[in-house]
Amino acid sequence: MAALLWWLQAFVFIAVPLMLAAFFLWFFRDPEREISGEPGLIVSPADGKVTDISPTQLNGKSCTRVSIFLNVFDVHVNRSPISGVIKQVVYQPGKFGNAMGAVSADQNEQNIVTVEGQGMTIVFKQIAGLLARRIVFTKKVGDMIDRGERVGLIKFGSRTDVIFPNPADLQIKVGDRVKGGSSVMARALPPPSNGSPVREHSQAVQ
Repeated sequence: MAALLWWLQAFVFIAVPLMLAAFFLWFFRDPEREISGEPGLIVSPADGKVTDISPTQLNGKSCTRVSIFLNVFDVHVNRSPISGVIKQVVYQPGKFGNAMGAVSADQNEQNIVTVEGQGMTIVFKQIAGLLARRIVFTKKVGDMIDRGERVGLIKFGSRTDVIFPNPADLQIKVGDRVKGGSSVMARALPPPSNGSPVREHSQAVQ
């Protein structure tokens, strides 16, 4: 657009498309991150602000859900919270409501990814927001991924949820700002030994 305006000699208007081009180049930045190799860590899948930490269930087991809100100024590249195998990828069409709203985790367009590894099963969701109109996921079922590896991005304001099993030693709190791949969200703890068999129930993520 700037080149066209230059060709038309509309020099006074050239600054606007140049500024927009610079913003989009900056928005899609993809900085390198230092990924910890310590066993049992669950790292943040995205840059942003922790807006909620709440109990939930996954396949009938007690879990913790952490919600991260990404504004338009955050890096929007998503990374895997753990090393493992992608077991399931489910795209769910939906609305484009405010990603900070509680209902966005259920009603907004999203991509739900299940990963098994490090002795646990986790789910992370790429959730579209008020401005986001496209979710990108570059992996497929069966792929091996490393902790902190790039797996996609969400364009413009959005949200990412992570659901991991208890017990876990949380390393974050609501209000913290985290960086994808480098910020440790939790350390997985061994389950208590009570000698009782564990019975699993198939149940949707809540």
